[in-house]
Amino acid sequence: MTDFNFKPSRRGFLGLAGGAAALGAFGRAANAQAMVQTKAKIVIVGSGAAGTGLVNRLVQRLEGAQITLIDGRKDHYYQPGFTLIAAGLKPADYSVSGTGDWLPSGVTWIEDYAAAIDPEAQRITTQGGEAVDYDYLVVATGLKLDWDAVEGFSLDQVGENGIGAVYAGPEYAARTWKAMDQFTDKGGVALFGRPATEMKCAGAPLKYTFLTDDYLRRKGTRENAQVIYTAHNATLFSVPVVDEKVKLLFGEHDFDTRYNHILTGIDTATREAYYRVPESKKINPDNTVSVTPERVEKITYDFTNVIPPQRAPDVVRESGLAWADKWIGQDWLEVDQETLRHHRYPNVFGIGDIAGVPKGKTAASVKWQIPVVEDHLVAAVQGREGSAIYNGYTSCPLITKVGRAMLVEFDYENRLTPSFPGVISPLEELWISWLMKEVALKPTYNAMLRGKA
Repeated sequence: MTDFNFKPSRRGFLGLAGGAAALGAFGRAANAQAMVQTKAKIVIVGSGAAGTGLVNRLVQRLEGAQITLIDGRKDHYYQPGFTLIAAGLKPADYSVSGTGDWLPSGVTWIEDYAAAIDPEAQRITTQGGEAVDYDYLVVATGLKLDWDAVEGFSLDQVGENGIGAVYAGPEYAARTWKAMDQFTDKGGVALFGRPATEMKCAGAPLKYTFLTDDYLRRKGTRENAQVIYTAHNATLFSVPVVDEKVKLLFGEHDFDTRYNHILTGIDTATREAYYRVPESKKINPDNTVSVTPERVEKITYDFTNVIPPQRAPDVVRESGLAWADKWIGQDWLEVDQETLRHHRYPNVFGIGDIAGVPKGKTAASVKWQIPVVEDHLVAAVQGREGSAIYNGYTSCPLITKVGRAMLVEFDYENRLTPSFPGVISPLEELWISWLMKEVALKPTYNAMLRGKA
């Protein structure tokens, strides 16, 4: 295994630690408010970053509330670390802790998964048959990685025959590194892309493409390799100014970019991936229209990172709480994009990946969503209206090589919203942006879990 170690300078580390501390201090100040007396029954479904961070905030705001968290997961995953694991920079256990390690006292944790949500009866039923009634519900289930939607793929293939799957979990990320490390020793065809659905951290496929290219160059095998990226539509990133920057970088790195390619299947024996390429139309100079019919394209690879379509978990899809006219087939929770409150059931809130909003499927988004849900839920308990607004803030430390990244931050309007204007330029490949990802992000994430940031 190749081992590249990058050690931050003391000055750089202290500067980033100060920034993380400042973010944490802001969270503490915002949460230092008088306790609200209530007997309300509050249920949170999901113990990921969103559910855990929120429950820690609520116990600091509500006195006497019956707060229940429902989730059968024993392990908590620090998902922003998966890319670092898959790059050989962190061990698999870097992203693993215990769910119970983060939960505050005074909260009832039902160690089972929710099987049904009945918003009319205001009741959750667990897989074990336990019924839990609520006055207020927070849906923080995260999303479902629909591996079955990629025909011919199974998770037991990861790490063998050039197959990677960074999203699948820390152990699979480690197996992905094994496959990528072996591939970059020799070269060949590296195949990357993303699904056509909404997805968590949409920059992750780009990061791993850049990282694989970086290892090829460091090992002197880049001339022996072809790096192909299959975009699901005509863009590489949803924010136009970032899209243009990434396209420029892809050109500089000599990536073979193929647009409007949607992965449908994979044959691990022949190392072939299959894509649906939708019908396209082009206006010719004489104003006639040329139509290219939908087709299936086969691409042969030596290494690939499989990312499946992503959807709401079945318990949400079957609850009647999903959007009926948006994201058809993905079934994200129907919430107001500013308050994260359900449109039809005002005592229901959505937070994190499950929320049906145009942006926000990142851990950084969760950090800004938690105070909004807290504000409106506590206000509802008090019989008043909340005032906090979520503006769609999303952050993506877009790695372009080991030791360099762009700290891209934006909102619903696709406006860049840098946290450190004048210090970190969002579209420059900077060492300090890399350190934000590799050093400062996890302490800030942990502070968020504790309700401190």
